Amino acid sequence: MTYTATMSGLPNPTSQAELYEDVPTKRFFAWIIDVVVIAVLTALVTPFTFFTALFFLPVLYAVLSFLYRWVTLTTGSATWGMRMVALEMRQSDGRPFTGSTAFLHTVGYVISVVTFPLQLISIALMLMSERKQGLSDMVLGTAAINRAAR
Repeated sequence: MTYTATMSGLPNPTSQAELYEDVPTKRFFAWIIDVVVIAVLTALVTPFTFFTALFFLPVLYAVLSFLYRWVTLTTGSATWGMRMVALEMRQSDGRPFTGSTAFLHTVGYVISVVTFPLQLISIALMLMSERKQGLSDMVLGTAAINRAAR
């Protein structure tokens, strides 16, 4: 079975190109929004630790980032940033993310972020692949698509 055949539930990038149009740009802006949201969450949580979180702020930020991404991808198949730019994530069968898919996607994101060459590969794949998939998307068979107007 080919890679393309395993993703038969995703929209066809040739006949439904509009669903993949501007996805890399939208993912970038969604990422910026998500970073701001996570920074605000980190700032809101810090006083509740009697400011001891300042000693391990990067760890707190990383934990909140992981939880934020996992929970938002599980509950709406998109982070809040993705929702603001009208993107949603889909599994290879076309269905929204499940909790386990969201967890694996978040783990893949974290590995890419902490391993800079993988992040560069992921960005290059988003720019060049026909479904605009990043590295973790390729591994999991998932894709970000433009959300249909409601």
